[in-house]
Amino acid sequence: MKIACVASSSGQAQESFAGLQKRYDFVEVERADVIIVLGGDGLLLHLLHEYRELEKPLYGMNRGTVGFLMNEFSDEDIERRVNEAKREVVYPLRMMAESRNGQTCESIAFNEVSVFRYSHQTANLRIEVNGIERIGNLICDGLLLSTPMGSTAYNLSARGPIIPLGSNLLALTPISAFRPRRWHGALVPCTAEVSFVNLDPEKRPVGAAADFFEVRDLVSVTIKQDQSEPSTILFDPDRSLEERIFSEQFAE
Repeated sequence: MKIACVASSSGQAQESFAGLQKRYDFVEVERADVIIVLGGDGLLLHLLHEYRELEKPLYGMNRGTVGFLMNEFSDEDIERRVNEAKREVVYPLRMMAESRNGQTCESIAFNEVSVFRYSHQTANLRIEVNGIERIGNLICDGLLLSTPMGSTAYNLSARGPIIPLGSNLLALTPISAFRPRRWHGALVPCTAEVSFVNLDPEKRPVGAAADFFEVRDLVSVTIKQDQSEPSTILFDPDRSLEERIFSEQFAE
């Protein structure tokens, strides 16, 4: 098995990387069968984007802070751990955004696509699912659509639901909604096309973020899960991603 290793710039990650280099013969990323990631969730998320076209599985070891997507660090038996790891296939959301000047841009997100206000005034957003209007005017700070993998991140902080892997659902969650007061979000099929339309783009500007890619001055955003471009993350069998997400529903 050919293994590559990518480490964050933190002192802890670099120290661990130096130790592993003495024990293992790492190869370049392009030649590898699997990529070891030393860092935190942010680095792994960036590498999901950066190495997406290489179609290489990522095996993270925590050298960051939270490490929700990472395995416990150890310099022992890395090849065995990788061979025994459970493969979790994740599908990104694909965002199509149209700006006020008529330009369009496209990006993907493995966690969530969020739309948010860029002024002191609330955003006024129309929500459509598969071309059908579901809410005519959501007055809010913003709105997000989350994957199951991302449902324990920003979505959870916005009081959205945690979605188990394999549920074939996405979480549609408002951010500080003012009207309708009693709407707290929805679960939509992963095959749905969801659109957010800015009802007042001149007076109430909004932007959007697909993971860490941001655009501003938008009139509309359309999002759909992209089943054609899966990525693979490896997890130790006793702490699979499915188990981690499920356990978060019972966290104190």
